[in-house]
Amino acid sequence: MLRHAYRLFISVGVAFLASCGDDLEDIHVAGVVERDRIELVAEAQEPIVDIVLREGETVVKDRPILRLDDTVLAAQLRQAVSARDREQARHDEMVRGPRLERIDAARARLNGAEDALVEAEKEFARAEKLLKDGTVSQSFFDQALVGRNEAKARRDEAKAQLNELLEGATAEELAQARASLAEAEAAVVAAAKRVERLTVRAPQDGVIDALPFELGERPPAGAVVAVMLAGEMPYVRCYVPAELRPALSPGIRAIVYVDGMDETVAGRVRFVSSEAAFTPFFALTEHDRGRLSYLAEIDLTDASAASLPTGLPVEASFDLSTPPDVDSGDNLISRASE
Repeated sequence: MLRHAYRLFISVGVAFLASCGDDLEDIHVAGVVERDRIELVAEAQEPIVDIVLREGETVVKDRPILRLDDTVLAAQLRQAVSARDREQARHDEMVRGPRLERIDAARARLNGAEDALVEAEKEFARAEKLLKDGTVSQSFFDQALVGRNEAKARRDEAKAQLNELLEGATAEELAQARASLAEAEAAVVAAAKRVERLTVRAPQDGVIDALPFELGERPPAGAVVAVMLAGEMPYVRCYVPAELRPALSPGIRAIVYVDGMDETVAGRVRFVSSEAAFTPFFALTEHDRGRLSYLAEIDLTDASAASLPTGLPVEASFDLSTPPDVDSGDNLISRASE
């Protein structure tokens, strides 16, 4: 609501100030000192266990601001690490192949199965001869046949097990093991990142503007737990009239007038909107044309501007007699209009 009211105030101020002179360099536009606000949120619904900084304190990039309790997420991280280690061991075992002891045991089982098959073959041959002589019954012969077949099956099974150990894992099994290991490693990275984000850090240099929660409170996941004003230097947000817009471009030098300061503050235009604000695009009568306003942002380059409070009303004029400052770097790139 305040932003809309401010824009209405600025639009009226632009129209009033623009009428004060015919020379474009004499036009003064109204603006306000701004700093970019950065909202930092809670990664999980955990209680705040430590508040490192307080409102108004300066902070450098990556410095901790506050910490949330990591008991639950740290346990989840340990669980993910254990699963990763298990998949790693399984993968390494498949790549290395079976131990020699397992191969020797499989070979011994095969030898025993072959000896048992030889004895079963002999028993079957005797039973078959006795059946022809009429000495034994058909059921005795059938039992000998079943015994020979079972011995043969056990021999084939032992032989297959030994061949499997000698051949090692297939390409498809190795691919599955690698995929499972990669999945487990990704889970560890994700869990570690969640634990890391429980420590809320400054994404860049700035000033702590607000800490909505107190020590011991449990903010909801995604709730704003810290608000920063980014950067050491503020900037000016203003709206320029239509007659001045064609002469402005990123890099143009600006002069900022601050109430209560005898000296002006130097600045440089970093952005000028390509679309008008406040006035509909179709209201282009000669009378309405002068009411068109364009958003502009001015970087303040004097060290004295560092202490200017956010929201302070100012005025600005532009030095159109000198070419744009081409050394302004990325600020010369005009951004899309808001």
